[in-house]
Amino acid sequence: IPNVKWSDIGGLDDIKKELKQAVEWPLKNAEQFKKLGITPPRGVLLYGPPGTGKTLLAKAVATESEANFISVKGPQLISMWVGESARGIRKIFQRARQVSPTIIFFDEIDAIASSRGMHSDSGNSEQVVNQLLTELDGIESLKDVVFIAATNRPDMLDAALLRPGRIDKMIRINAPDEKTRLSILEVQSKNMHLDKEVSKKEIAKKTEGYTGADIEGMLR
Repeated sequence: IPNVKWSDIGGLDDIKKELKQAVEWPLKNAEQFKKLGITPPRGVLLYGPPGTGKTLLAKAVATESEANFISVKGPQLISMWVGESARGIRKIFQRARQVSPTIIFFDEIDAIASSRGMHSDSGNSEQVVNQLLTELDGIESLKDVVFIAATNRPDMLDAALLRPGRIDKMIRINAPDEKTRLSILEVQSKNMHLDKEVSKKEIAKKTEGYTGADIEGMLR
């Protein structure tokens, strides 16, 4: 379980609320969802420019849901051996079921789930996409397992992955506005000794177009 709380993420209140409703509530209140006859989302896609906090949000939702967290970088699964990548995906979902409640986080999902027919690699990439689709809505149900994926290239993803029942919710994370940048500055500089003349409001104004990662880098 990661150690990132909602309070460690500056701003993004609407996105935090959406993630709480889609992931945290179903994992913490499964019985209530069952009573109401609501099937919670199986998969969530976070997309937007690099450095906007997609990985941080996934870690925070795992911490707040008190769920185990399996983090996978898409490129890690790519293997030159036919069948190895698909086997890797199978193992990840198998482990997630064993230690549920679990959040599986696939970063850079576009590396392994791009549209089928785009590659000339003996069908290896198609096997990977097929395996991922099978795991998401196969015979073995994903009880207490939530799939979260992140990408900066949603246009490259296979259309079959994005249908309801696999990825039910797509959340766009944009570059932060001025109010959010100020929140990020407050969070990131809370343990720093800043000069009295440093105005965080002024910095937030001057950093139009900066992502959370840019602001962290600037402070550092």
